[in-house]
Amino acid sequence: MNRAFATRRIARIGFAAVLLSLVAGLDIANAQTGAPMEAPATLNAVDFNFVGQANLGAPFQVDSGRLAEKKGRSTAIRNYAHLMVTSHIPVADALTAILQRKNVTPSNTLLHGAYDAMISTLKADHGAAFDRDYVNGQVEYQKGNAALFRQEIEYGSDPELKQFASQTLPKIEDHLQRALRLAGASSGDSTSN
Repeated sequence: MNRAFATRRIARIGFAAVLLSLVAGLDIANAQTGAPMEAPATLNAVDFNFVGQANLGAPFQVDSGRLAEKKGRSTAIRNYAHLMVTSHIPVADALTAILQRKNVTPSNTLLHGAYDAMISTLKADHGAAFDRDYVNGQVEYQKGNAALFRQEIEYGSDPELKQFASQTLPKIEDHLQRALRLAGASSGDSTSN
């Protein structure tokens, strides 16, 4: 029990680090006028930050969704998880195609470790703890992801990435609304499922 509590606490800290990294990355990207040293010459700092984070986000959604398809206790959670898997595979493929055309390799952001910690927590969680951590994580993830995509639309300079973000944002907002409904249903019905 202590190990499970510690694992969940580490994942929550990791998730907080993800959100902090997202916000800090957006603020730093806004403050910079030139691209960071590791950014390809074709991308400004906002674009480079966007591809680094978006490139990890879609695979994370697929991996966590696959876990929730198997471990979620309610049909609603399993259905949402299935939607995350099926809708993020084409998003990841579309972003990969853009990056390949531009010959851009995203940086290995700090988010990678936080995502790994969250996946580890979900793997260790069972029952109500899994459902709670998955659904709450989805709400926070979708909020942060929507902010990231809005940032790219507003401040990015690459037309192809801005178009990708514009086309993808409505899906993210739909996923956020679905996650919020799941969270509301889970909190109101935590003993049955």
